[in-house]
Amino acid sequence: MKRAILLVGLMGLAACQVSRPISIPGITRAPDSAEEALEAYYKTLPDDFYPRAPEGLPLPDTDQPLSRILVASCLDEEKPVAPALEEIAREKADLLLMIGDNVYGDRDGRNYTVNQAELDELRESFSDLAARPDFQAVRAAHPMMVAWDDHDMGANDGGKDFPFRRLAERIHERFWGLEKQDVGAWPGTYYARTFGPEGQRTQIIMLDTRFFRTPLMVTNEWGVKGKERYIPSTDAHQDMLGADQWTWLENQLQKPADLRLIVSSVQVMATDGHGWEAWSRLPKEQERLYDLINQTGANGVVFVSGDRHTAFLYRQDAVLPYPAYELTASSLNGSFAETTEEMDSAQIGAGYPPENFGAIDIDWSTGTAALSIKANDGATVRETSVKFK
Repeated sequence: MKRAILLVGLMGLAACQVSRPISIPGITRAPDSAEEALEAYYKTLPDDFYPRAPEGLPLPDTDQPLSRILVASCLDEEKPVAPALEEIAREKADLLLMIGDNVYGDRDGRNYTVNQAELDELRESFSDLAARPDFQAVRAAHPMMVAWDDHDMGANDGGKDFPFRRLAERIHERFWGLEKQDVGAWPGTYYARTFGPEGQRTQIIMLDTRFFRTPLMVTNEWGVKGKERYIPSTDAHQDMLGADQWTWLENQLQKPADLRLIVSSVQVMATDGHGWEAWSRLPKEQERLYDLINQTGANGVVFVSGDRHTAFLYRQDAVLPYPAYELTASSLNGSFAETTEEMDSAQIGAGYPPENFGAIDIDWSTGTAALSIKANDGATVRETSVKFK
């Protein structure tokens, strides 16, 4: 009861609707924002406030070369089964990347809900995920690296303007056991790891495209093909990663690696095939990413993304010093169609909307990586090969 009263007071104070002073642990002055007003309160929440994933496997040793990486996104934790997730648990792999919308924490059934300050719906979604036998099997089968997207932050298409993002970050990091690692020491959920010896070194960069992202420009032709929800922003101050993450990424790209997977929850290369969320909706930031890779001389970059509820492969020859590729794997159990007519200028073949996951098979002897889209039974339905050496 005391916690509820304090929370009501905090929200009122942040909205300038409190007529008398209230005692806020850790705050001795009026906060500048609702986010600041809540921050000190969030620091008082007990450990059992946060749901936890079943214990997982440790990441591979830093000197172990990786030969197979699986990729998955978009898991509706309320649906009873996910054959693709069950198949992933049976597959052989060195590492699994869960790259966003790992839960739908802003939705109850088919209805979107507005998360309140304690993010009850989001925490319930993570608790439901932890209890799933298919997810437990995956945790027992594969080491995992994770990124978040809008639905596991708690706001559909949300960005830095989501007032409860700091609690959402805590929920994410504690669920996945990241709070005591480097990523737990800074705002945002981005981090990187490198595996393998010189000549067989894979760097995996998990970006956070939510915590710092500025608002998108809403379409002027709702539902029109190529302009479905958003159009390229003209805001001179558009930002995808935030100043600190951009600096961190520049440093990461200067580290030695033979193959670099840059994992973005939203698509990087798709530009003219759709009007949903993507780096192309913030075109200055998309160009900035390409420029940074060029300026740092980072070799072997392959982009990996999710979000779209359809799987895609892309290739573009003009943005990097070498052909740029992207694998979009989505979704595990949230298919909306059997076929799609979407075609981007960089797209390789047709998209694949049925339930799916992705695979990256690395052949160090030839310096190539096979990027594959897998049906929910493990069959390869789309594939392309990347020469990274």
